[in-house]
Amino acid sequence: KYQDEQKISELDSELIPTLLSRFYAATGNLQSAFNQLYQEVYGMASIAVLPAGLKNILLATNNGSLYFASKKETAFIFASERPILKKFIEKLSGSPPFSPSAIQHLEANSACVARLGDFDFSVQPISAAEHEFPTVEKRNQPLAAVEITEKVKDKPVYVNTSMERRAYPAPPSIIHELEQKQERINALKRCSKCILPETFPFIEFDDAGICNYCNNHHPIQYGGLEAFSRLLNQYQSSSGGKPDCLMPFSGGRDSSYALHFIKKELGMNPIAFSYDWGMLTDLARRNQSRMCSRLGIEHLLVSADIRKNREHIRKNVSAWLKRPRLGTIPLFMAGDKKFLYIVNQLMKEYNLQLSIVGENLLETTRFKTGFCGIKPTFGNTFTYTLRYRDKLKMLLFYGKEYLMNPAYINSSLLDILDAFRSYYVIRHRNINLFNYIPWEEERIERTLIEQYDWETDPGTSTTWRIGDGTAAFYNYIYYTVAGFTENDTFRSNQIREGLITREKALEKVNSENTPRFDSIQWYCSTVGIDFKTAIPIIHRIPTLY
Repeated sequence: KYQDEQKISELDSELIPTLLSRFYAATGNLQSAFNQLYQEVYGMASIAVLPAGLKNILLATNNGSLYFASKKETAFIFASERPILKKFIEKLSGSPPFSPSAIQHLEANSACVARLGDFDFSVQPISAAEHEFPTVEKRNQPLAAVEITEKVKDKPVYVNTSMERRAYPAPPSIIHELEQKQERINALKRCSKCILPETFPFIEFDDAGICNYCNNHHPIQYGGLEAFSRLLNQYQSSSGGKPDCLMPFSGGRDSSYALHFIKKELGMNPIAFSYDWGMLTDLARRNQSRMCSRLGIEHLLVSADIRKNREHIRKNVSAWLKRPRLGTIPLFMAGDKKFLYIVNQLMKEYNLQLSIVGENLLETTRFKTGFCGIKPTFGNTFTYTLRYRDKLKMLLFYGKEYLMNPAYINSSLLDILDAFRSYYVIRHRNINLFNYIPWEEERIERTLIEQYDWETDPGTSTTWRIGDGTAAFYNYIYYTVAGFTENDTFRSNQIREGLITREKALEKVNSENTPRFDSIQWYCSTVGIDFKTAIPIIHRIPTLY
C-alpha cells in the first residue's frame, strides 16, 4: 500500500515511524497521526518513538503492553512489562528517583507523549483524533543521527536459519515406502465404536469389537456456565482495566477461544502469557498478535534460550534415532513444559490469584504414557494427571532407556528433569474453562476465523497443533510405526461424547493423518536434523502392525 515510501531495511517495524511521520506531516496533529497509524497496523503494536523534529518521546499501544514512570525534571522510563520496570527501579544506584508505586500502565489503545527536559507527559486514547497532546513541542534543529561504534571484540556471530523455510518434495523412495505402510495401516482392526486400532497400547476388544477405552469411558461432566461465572466473580476486578487473571496462551485454537470467551463473554480482564521454547511457529505468533490486538489484552512473551533449547532437541532426536522407542518420543517436547512453572511465577509477580486455561479434555491421548508401559486410567481432569505410582513407573522407564542409550546423557538432562518436575510435581493452580462449558469445534473455529481472521495452516485440514512446530514430526513417527496419531485419539474421544459419527471420524483422520512433509522439513532444518537421513531411519523401525 505504501510502495512510494523509501525502504531501507528488511524490518516490518520500519513502517511504523515511516507512517507516523507521513501522517503527522499531512495533518500537523500528532494525535491524528497516531489514530491513522493504528488503523493501518494489523496485530499487536506497542511502540516507542523519538522523532528527530520533536522534543518528545512517544509511546503507544493497542494491547496494553507498556508501562512507564515519570518524575519531573529528572527522568522518564518505560518498559513492556511491569516487573521489568519494577526491577530496574529497584536496581538504580544512589537515591532512586522513582518508587515502584510510580509505575503507570499505558492501557490498550492509548498513547503517551512525554516532553524531554521537564518530562511532563499527557495520555489520551488513540482514537481521540480531534485533540492534540498539550505536551507536543517542535525542535528548532532536528536531532542528528549518531553513529555507534561497536567496542566489543571477538563478539560471536550467530546466523539465524530458522526463517529460511525451504520445502521440497519428499524423495520418491520415501513416498513409495509410506504408501506401502498406509496399505497395512488401512487394514488394521479398529474398535467398532471408536476408531482406535489394535496397535493402541493396552487396547482390548470385547465380543462386539468394542474397545476397553470405550467401555470404560465416563462422559465429561460440565460444571456449567453459571457455576463458572460465580467462581470468577470472586476474582473479577472492580477497578476498570486492572488485571484479574492470567491466561496461558499458546496461540492454538483452544487457548485462543478461551481468551475470547473470558474477555468478551464474561467481562474478565486477563493478561495473556505465552512461552516460546523454540518450537512456537510463526503462525502461532501471528494468531497471538491478532487475538491480543483485537481484544486489547496485555501479552507477556517469555522466551527460553532458543538456541540452547533447539540444540537440546537436536541431541535428543539424534539419540532417539540411535535407539528408536515410541515411549521416549516425549523427550522431543520436554522443553515446553516449563510454562507451568512460569505461570506460578507470573501470578506472584502480578499479584494474581487466578489462572485460567483452555484445555480440551477431548485431546487426552493416553498412548504416550502407554508406550512407557503405564496402563490407562479413566476420567482424568487434566491431561497431565498421573497417579504417583505411574509417575514412578515412568521415571523407571526413562531411567532404563538412558542406561541403554547413553546418548541421552547430554546437556539437556537438567532441563528434562525440570520439565518432569514442572509437569508432574509442582502444584498447578489452573482453572480449566472446558471443565465448565462443552468444547464445540465448529463454534470455536467459526468464532476465531470470522471475528479475528485467525489463521489456519493450508498444509492440513485440522486446526489442532498447527502452532506447534514439533507435532508434524512426532505424529509422522507414531503414524508410520504404530499406525495412528493424536488425531485418532481426539476423534475417538469425540465419538464417545456423541459429537461425531464413526464414519465422519474416519473420514477426518484419513485427511488429518496425511504427512505434512513441509512442516517436517522445517522442524528438521530448525533443530539441525537431516531430513533425508532421519526419515529412512524412521521407516526402518519395526512396525506394530
